[in-house]
Amino acid sequence: MVSDAPLTSDAGLLPLRQFDDHIGLTAQFAGALHDPRDPDRIDHTVPEMVRSRVFGILAGYADQDDHDTLRTDPVFKLIADRSPTDADLASQPTLSRFENMIDIPSLFRLRDVLIDQLIGSFAQPPFTLTFDLDAVDDPTHGSQQLTLLHAFYEQYQYLPLVITCAENDAIVVLSLRHGTAAASLGADNDLEYLVTRLRAVWPNVRIRVRGDGGFGNPTMYEVSERLDVIYTYGLSTNPVLQRESDALLAEAVRLWDVTHGPQRLFAGFWYQAGTWTAPRWVVVKAEANAQGTNRRFVTTNRPGAQAYPEATYDEYAMRGESENRNKEFKCGMAMDRLSDHRFMANYLRLYLHAAALNLSVRLRREIADPPPAPAGDVPVVALPEPARKRYRNARRRRDPLGEGQPATWRLLLIKVAASVVVSCRRIVVRLSGSWPHQQFFERVAQHVARRPALPHFWSG
Repeated sequence: MVSDAPLTSDAGLLPLRQFDDHIGLTAQFAGALHDPRDPDRIDHTVPEMVRSRVFGILAGYADQDDHDTLRTDPVFKLIADRSPTDADLASQPTLSRFENMIDIPSLFRLRDVLIDQLIGSFAQPPFTLTFDLDAVDDPTHGSQQLTLLHAFYEQYQYLPLVITCAENDAIVVLSLRHGTAAASLGADNDLEYLVTRLRAVWPNVRIRVRGDGGFGNPTMYEVSERLDVIYTYGLSTNPVLQRESDALLAEAVRLWDVTHGPQRLFAGFWYQAGTWTAPRWVVVKAEANAQGTNRRFVTTNRPGAQAYPEATYDEYAMRGESENRNKEFKCGMAMDRLSDHRFMANYLRLYLHAAALNLSVRLRREIADPPPAPAGDVPVVALPEPARKRYRNARRRRDPLGEGQPATWRLLLIKVAASVVVSCRRIVVRLSGSWPHQQFFERVAQHVARRPALPHFWSG
């Protein structure tokens, strides 16, 4: 039988929409976009279309085509500030025109929106901020502008540059680049803009930057030093570095032969490549274990690196957490669905997917309820690896939303059936009484209801 009642399968989006009202993310996003249309002939506003796309991505609807169905959904109408009985939302052709009307000044303003949201996420000026730089391959399957064959990835693709903040997991800078771009292309400009914006608000903030070997080049060293940024970048091996570290690797092999236990040894030395203007400190890690030997190098100006090479390298290795954000961005939020023909339209799409991730990540961090650290005052990151792993597994069991990937949020919160009843006085959303994850909905809804709406940070 078919029900005549207005039904939805995404009622869990409603507390996320209320949270968005508190932090003003989609409002700022829409406010950054130039709308060239005649105001007297507009049926679908920019805020409506931004919210349709962002919340569609949150619910797992990555493509414009999905909105030919979602445009009649009562919850998506509520998200777009319409009554379920109002006219339908924007169709796929309208959303396509919306994405294709983007201009370059709007993209510059969107860059500021992400940074403004980062600033607004801190109640007090932070003492330290850590940023991870990464190039993320984005395979393409059509004739999009500037999609090119990358020999290393063996695919036609774009190669976006993503800068994330380790303190709050947010994406703070995005650059969509052609498919054969070098990993560090434009990273110096993006880093300088980010640091300049932040120091205009927080002059005393200490900024640390980490990047893999694709960013270990003179351009990135020099801009980091000029900006007074603490950096640790991966460094590709070469015969000189190998000669400098041969003795350390030999010692690791000797200890492995004696103990038959995995060995990790660290050292450091000054090194200057032919293209460098000055020598810089290099930390080397030498490993020997049952799988063989391994050497890794990083270049750094981190204070204490000469005295504590192991701690310096381990802090660099923690940039691996940013890989989880990239995984969420690419797989969970489907940022690789850049299927518009125009390059600039795909640039806007990339920002829409980033806004969806930032919205979910910020709420996730607010409602997180981690168990106490097992060693009392010792931070979790300082625990030995087996203890860290046990703690993280325990946290995932106790706090599935606080640790949850986008797919987990969809399963436990977003994807819930509900009926939407409209009367002359109110709109009532009735969830299924047999839904097994009701406690997660209540937890998030109660948090958002109690949360004071903070003043929105608007760039001047």
